[in-house]
Parts: sequence; structure tokens; C-alpha cells
Amino acid sequence: MERKASALWNGGLKDGKGTVSTASGAVKNVAYSFAMRFGDEPGTNPEELVAAAHAACFSMAFSNELGQAGYHPESIETKATLDFDKTDAGWSVKSIHLDVSAKVPSADPAKFRAAAEGAKKNCPISRLLNTQITMSAKLA
Repeated sequence: MERKASALWNGGLKDGKGTVSTASGAVKNVAYSFAMRFGDEPGTNPEELVAAAHAACFSMAFSNELGQAGYHPESIETKATLDFDKTDAGWSVKSIHLDVSAKVPSADPAKFRAAAEGAKKNCPISRLLNTQITMSAKLA
């Protein structure tokens, strides 16, 4: 199974602008820029999209883990806070914190916590953040 997305950037780093899209069309030509990423201009940026993907992935994985433990969650709300900061090596994602609130009738607290830990460890986006990255590049 493959999932595809693309980005188009025009111009220099600080004066340029770009768009990001997904093959499904759920995200289509969404604008992003230096000011959106490093300043206060409203709009999205790559790190925000990673945080959104992590929150969504974790919520689904947590639902699965709870189901395997015999529970049926009414709701799971996950807020992901990505810490993006300048380091000696340059700008880096330093960490992601997941803040989770779930309504799970009759859940045992220990089983709830074990399911949350399992989801944190095993959701594909959590694993992605430690993945091998390959690339092909050509000069057009």
C-alpha cells in the first residue's frame, strides 16, 4: 500500500511560497511559506502536518489496543505538540508530546495505561519517526 503527497516550492527560502497536496485530494494546494513555518503568519507547515498525522494515527492505534483489551471507547481525543527548535545542527524536531483524553466505559486504569503505551509505541507514525529515509534526486 502506498500513500502519496507532493509539495511545490517557488522562489527562495524567505521570499518563496509553496503548496502541499495529497493524492487523495483531501489536502489540495494548501499554501505554506517561511513566515507560516517560522513566524506568526497563519497557515500550515510541515511540522504541524506531522503533529496532525501523529495525533490521528495514535488515536486509531489506541482504539485498536483498547479493543484488544476488551473495551469499546466512546471517544479518543489526542492533541500532539511538536517541539521544533534550532539546534547546533540546524532546525530539528526535538520531541512530540501526545495529550490524550478518552471516554472508555468501565476501563481498568492499568489496562487503559497499557493500551495507551502500546499505541504510542506501535502506531505507524510513531515508528516512522525512527525510520530509514531513501531518496532519488534529479536536476530538471
